[in-house]
Amino acid sequence: MPHTLTMRISLAIFVASILFAASSPAAQHSIGRVGCPHCVNDGSEVSNLLQQADSLYAAFKTHEALQTLNRVLQLDPDNFEALAKSSRGHVDLGDLILEGELDARERKLKEYRAAEEYARKAMKIDPQSTWGHFYVAASLGKIASQSPVSKQIDLSAEIRAEAEKALAADPQNGFAYHLLGIWHRKMAEVGHTSRVLASTFLWRSVPKGDLNTSVDLFKKAITLNPNLVSVHLELAKTYIALGKYDLARASLKTSLAQPIQFSDDPNHKKEAEKLLKEISDR
Repeated sequence: MPHTLTMRISLAIFVASILFAASSPAAQHSIGRVGCPHCVNDGSEVSNLLQQADSLYAAFKTHEALQTLNRVLQLDPDNFEALAKSSRGHVDLGDLILEGELDARERKLKEYRAAEEYARKAMKIDPQSTWGHFYVAASLGKIASQSPVSKQIDLSAEIRAEAEKALAADPQNGFAYHLLGIWHRKMAEVGHTSRVLASTFLWRSVPKGDLNTSVDLFKKAITLNPNLVSVHLELAKTYIALGKYDLARASLKTSLAQPIQFSDDPNHKKEAEKLLKEISDR
């Protein structure tokens, strides 16, 4: 009988300990947010706002996500996650402005410069994080795309350096491989005459890129992010530059088969369809 009573008491203590653990604040915390796998969702206002921003971004409500991230920064101006994700949001807003729209270039540059500002603040707060370096490189790449040749050349070295720092911080950052793949193609497409002119009249040396290296980088990016519309599209562009049209068509079809994950994916799919038609007889 005493043995039975002891067992019942032990069982009661065990059950009570489980119930206490389940109801304690620490047990209710979840771990991980988009781009921040170790972040703790602790129920604080900042944590809740960051989760809201992620949900809004996933629903393609980029403006609303940025407004929510701004509320985080009002509470915590040095919040790395909010700064990095604000940079991402402004890049997206710039990408959504179509080239033919009124004042498109100026409006794009405004968004990309805002993205750069947020990214540099993030990088300063946590220079060891892959995302600060990545978004500096990404925002500068976008600025370069809307800038004169001289500015593009000036930015090219820093774009590559920051993308490589992003990979040094996290070799599994597929977006950084993606960005470097674009960099190598863009630099490889600069012809000999343009390089001579840049050296003679702009007093600048154009970095050299390699199309085969671009292919390798995109393939690595695909192993890490296989379902991204844009990475298959960019690989196709490199294959077109190499004259490998069968491989380009295959990559474009793969791009079109991927799910919509980002707000600019519909535009990427339209571009993939356009390129497929352009190379249909090659």
